[in-house]
Amino acid sequence: MMEIKRTIKYEADRVRGFAQEIMSVSGCEQLKSCIQCGTCSGTCPLSIYMDFSPRQVMALVRADFKNEVLSSRTVWLCASCYACTVECPRQIRITDIMYALKQRAIKEGVYPKRFPIPILAKEFSKMVRSKGRITETLLVMRLFLKANWRAVFQSWRLGLGLRLGLGLRGRLQGLGDEPGIVRR
Repeated sequence: MMEIKRTIKYEADRVRGFAQEIMSVSGCEQLKSCIQCGTCSGTCPLSIYMDFSPRQVMALVRADFKNEVLSSRTVWLCASCYACTVECPRQIRITDIMYALKQRAIKEGVYPKRFPIPILAKEFSKMVRSKGRITETLLVMRLFLKANWRAVFQSWRLGLGLRLGLGLRGRLQGLGDEPGIVRR
């Protein structure tokens, strides 16, 4: 049997003041001047994969639909290419708004579970705060373990090949030698 999903938004779904909170973040002040022209969605190379287009996200934020925006995958799929920001006729910094929404979703823990992008952002910042820098191998291992631990077993050959130079021309071969020199 087909499941029917409600798509109509009701007044009761709104979280009053959410738009003002986002617009109070530096770089997000211009959101109120959005004219809903759709240029951001038209220039976004990833909009076809998003559950809400960038234009819809801007409209949902302005209308205080906090839960819909923060739980969507759209903010996590933003590639930060700035195409929307460059093309916006109202000079709205849409990429900055997407960053503010990502930060808010992480803070409130309402991002899609097991979705790798928020896990990577969280682990990256945790590692930088604790050690002052990151270790890529450890970061990737933490990402795999928290997002999809089975991927570790599926990727072991690739890692071994990179380290030992098997079939991939030894991308990691020669580490520890002079910078920029890779032995073949």
